[in-house]
Amino acid sequence: MNLKGRSFLKLLDFTPEEILYLVDLAAELKEKKKKGISTQEMHRGKNVALIFEKTSTRTRCAFEVAAHDLGIGATYLDPSGSQIGKKESIADTARVLGGMYEGIEYRGFEQEIVEELAKYAGVPVWNGLTNEFHPTQMLADVLTIKEKLGRIRGVKLTYMGDARYNMGNSLMVVSAKLGMHFTACTSPDYFPDRKLVEQCREIAKQTGGEILLTDSVEEGTRGADVIYTDVWVSMGEPDEVWGERIRKLSPYQVNAKAMQNAGEGAIFMHCLPAFHDLKTGIGREIGEKFGITEMEVTDEVFESPASVVFQEAENRMHTIKAVMAATL
Repeated sequence: MNLKGRSFLKLLDFTPEEILYLVDLAAELKEKKKKGISTQEMHRGKNVALIFEKTSTRTRCAFEVAAHDLGIGATYLDPSGSQIGKKESIADTARVLGGMYEGIEYRGFEQEIVEELAKYAGVPVWNGLTNEFHPTQMLADVLTIKEKLGRIRGVKLTYMGDARYNMGNSLMVVSAKLGMHFTACTSPDYFPDRKLVEQCREIAKQTGGEILLTDSVEEGTRGADVIYTDVWVSMGEPDEVWGERIRKLSPYQVNAKAMQNAGEGAIFMHCLPAFHDLKTGIGREIGEKFGITEMEVTDEVFESPASVVFQEAENRMHTIKAVMAATL
């Protein structure tokens, strides 16, 4: 499998075999790290630029540690550290950075930005998150599912919450690609884009996967192997939308009843951060304003043995390392 020089922008660009190759490579690199086997000679002397128009704990740390483990130098550009799209066009930024670095990560807004970076950079570009897709998270999720359930194909994954953006889209795409059964369990207002749904259903016909949209929690969670959720308000959205989201999405909170309706041995996943208590500034603010102590997931489920969220978070680093190792 040769992915050298390839950008990693969305999983729609990759075959099932290529996706599974990256997951297997991540598992191999993870095992080496646990055994203390150095991988710094893989890409020693290379450098990458990390553009973050949206900040992140997991994505930044995962890229920086992964780069270090591969012998790569990393330059972090925070939201004020780059002139991309402001004083300098995306195409010009891509060509400038492409002349100095062997790879570029972008985490920010529209998918077309990372696509344009890849068009002009001349080096691999990796999508750390856009409004539409979150492919590095998907590799971490698939690795975690394989580690916990021992299989990928045929796994029933239910996503509860707002399925219109990067997480709902990406989980649906990776499920279709790898023969998993994806269910978006939410209010019809929050179903994924119809065009993407149809595209994924066509892919799923070739892999044995299924795509289901339902507003019934009982139907959506019945027999699920994985129940997945995310915050109800995405980064960059105005605070004013909290009221409507809480009203419409509260029935789709992941709680003990939903987990009990899932299959035996079902796991709970979340890309984090999660609002499962009042120990954050936003959590306290929302609690005071709306009189709730938990949002998309209850603390009971989040802290339960079924929760694999921290193993999932660690796997961001191992899978991002695999992407960089394979594409540089």
